[in-house]
Order: sequence, then structure tokens, then C-alpha cells
Amino acid sequence: MWKHHLYGVLLISCIVLISFVIFPSTFAQADEYHWGFKRSTNNEPAEAGAKLDATLEKYGAIYKGNPEKKIAYLTFDNGYENGFTESILDTLAAEKVPATFFLTGHYLTSATDLVKRMINDGHIIGNHSYGHPNMARLTTNQMVDEWQKFDKKLNELTGIKRTYYTRPPEGIFSEQVLKVGNDYGYRHIFWSVAFKDWLKDERRGYKYAYDALMQQLHPGAVILMHTVAQDNAEALPKFIKDAKAAGYTFASLDDLVLEFEGVVLP
Repeated sequence: MWKHHLYGVLLISCIVLISFVIFPSTFAQADEYHWGFKRSTNNEPAEAGAKLDATLEKYGAIYKGNPEKKIAYLTFDNGYENGFTESILDTLAAEKVPATFFLTGHYLTSATDLVKRMINDGHIIGNHSYGHPNMARLTTNQMVDEWQKFDKKLNELTGIKRTYYTRPPEGIFSEQVLKVGNDYGYRHIFWSVAFKDWLKDERRGYKYAYDALMQQLHPGAVILMHTVAQDNAEALPKFIKDAKAAGYTFASLDDLVLEFEGVVLP
């Protein structure tokens, strides 16, 4: 009887070993984090929970600012151009509001003039990876290649030496992604305000975007928007004006990081 049991154990061990060799990503998925949080209501800060908070804090990653200060931070993810980024840049210029644009390699090469305008207007370029992969399933070398390939192309096209802020595609990451990022000088920036706005052909009207932004707005909010959405471009002017009227100011990620590091800002 014990021999049959031993054979069974050996057979199962072999199957597991073979599966690990053939399908390594299946085992790696256990270490993946999919960014998510409890949305803000009544101006209370969004909450990601103790586990995610501790993980991000360990690696200096940030998703929100000081809950005692009415400061908001605008960030945009740009995977491809859909005709609305210029309007967004016009609004930011008119309202004198800084932003960070997390770009992909495709956006760098396909919308170079807009990238140059972002830089000329004083905005920060963030690294959203070169090819928009699931970063948690890459090797260390592949992770570094994604970030550095983006930086190399950015430098070729604009003269900017490199980026310092990165955001994982679709908010999927692992502790290894955060650690390797730190090792190569990249700080991960997540977000505390978001809504479904990444489908370029799904129009819901400017009020949909405006309401989502105002309902989730909170002190220290790091706002994620996608530039492909016409709703966002149309809602942004009124949102900024009304947020200012409610006592909010808008600052850059550089300001957020300084505050995170304990630097007292005026």
C-alpha cells in the first residue's frame, strides 16, 4: 500500500515540476497585485487597505497625498492619440495647472509633437512602459528594458535624459516590480481617483466625467484620467474651476514626492 502511495506522490511531484517548466507564469500570478481602492466619498481620502498600503510604503510608491491639505495632482495615461490631448493641454495652460503624462513607446513615436508640447508647457513625462505589458510577469531584465527603452526613445525625440516616475500598465504589479523600479531610479505612482474612461468610442457626455471627478475629489487626490476620452477633455475646464472654487489647488508630482519625503512645502 505504501508503495502505491509513494508512486502517487512521485507522479504528482513530476506533474507539478513539468507544469512549472512549461507554464511558469501560472505560478508567478500568485505574486501579482491588481491596483484597487475604496473610492472617496464625502471628501474622505480613498483607501487601498492595510496590505497594499504597507507594500507601497515599503518601496516608496505613492497613490495619494496629505489628507489634511486640499491639494490635487492631475495625471493622464496616454497609450495612443485620439484627438483630445491638445484640448486638455489648452485647458491646463489656461488654468495654469501642472500635470504628469504617463506615456507608452507608441505614443512617443506617434504623437511626438504633442509630447514636445507637454514638455514645453512644463508638464512631467511619466514612464508607462514602452510596450504596455503585464510588468508582473516579466523577468528583471525585461522590466528594466521596458523602462529604459522608453527613456532612450524619449531622449532621442526630445532631449529629456530619462523619467523618474513610472506607472504599471493596467495597475498590475508585484513587489519585484516595485523593488526593481527602485533599484533603477523609478518611483511608482498609482492613483486615488479614477473611473471608466479608457474606451475611446464610449461617449457618456461631459457630465459623466465631471460628476465622477467631483464625487471622488478629496485632499491629496492623485487623479487618473485617460486622454482618449472626449468626455474628459470637455469636463476638465469646469472641473478645475469648480475644484478651485471649493478651495483646492493643483500641484505636480514633484511637489507630492517632496511632501512624501517630509519636505515642508509653502
